[in-house]
Amino acid sequence: MLVDSHCHLDFPELSGRIDQIIDSMTNNRVEYALCACVTLERFPAMIALVEAHSQLFASVGVHPDTQTEAEPDVGTLVELARHSNVVAIGETGLDYFRIKGDLEWQRERFRTHIRAAHQAGKPLIIHTRAAAQDTLRLMREERAEFVGGVMHCFTESMETAEAAMEMGFLISFSGIVSFKNALDLKQVAKRIPLDRMLIETDAPYLAPIPHRGKTNEPAFVLHVAEEIARIREISLIEVAEATTRNFFRLFPSASPTAIQ
Repeated sequence: MLVDSHCHLDFPELSGRIDQIIDSMTNNRVEYALCACVTLERFPAMIALVEAHSQLFASVGVHPDTQTEAEPDVGTLVELARHSNVVAIGETGLDYFRIKGDLEWQRERFRTHIRAAHQAGKPLIIHTRAAAQDTLRLMREERAEFVGGVMHCFTESMETAEAAMEMGFLISFSGIVSFKNALDLKQVAKRIPLDRMLIETDAPYLAPIPHRGKTNEPAFVLHVAEEIARIREISLIEVAEATTRNFFRLFPSASPTAIQ
């Protein structure tokens, strides 16, 4: 069994063919997927989608590069996180790649999400791009180690991974790890302890080889697992069992029927 720990099935590239996507997941032994929230406007539709499909879980949060949305507050995030299908706070973090200038608003938004995670008692889904130093600093300042979570779609250095793992965070690899030029990331994937690893698609983006350039979907997480197995010279079953076990350990409010 495999789990896609991060996707966006509510995005227009995927939302119109959910039944086909679920069937493809089943055919590729991907039994569960976590739909990561990126705006509060999307949250009601995403929750409706998750409620309709027992294979899906959700998070609640506002992506760090979203500028058009009213800022989320701790109380709102905590209240929405009470929904039984919400297993995490996020997607949150810092992104200095897409947006330049004074980004204090982005750092404050990140702090808000960490504080909400403390109050809600749920782990964080963290996005970091071109902002590793500040991401780790804010995680330490806001005591993120007491809630834990995952560094999603990880593309940073081993040193950054080690710092995150010291705070109890897991490291999640996407289809990027299968790209031929991702040599440094492959080395990180080889060194991360298997019990600290998750796999994901970040669908509809970043489709792994052999689907690179196409619209990504949760079924393709199988190819991420295959690449991890190849890099580490272990079996696909080992990767599948470890990453599935890690997922349900990190997100204990996910359905207990998933770990029979």
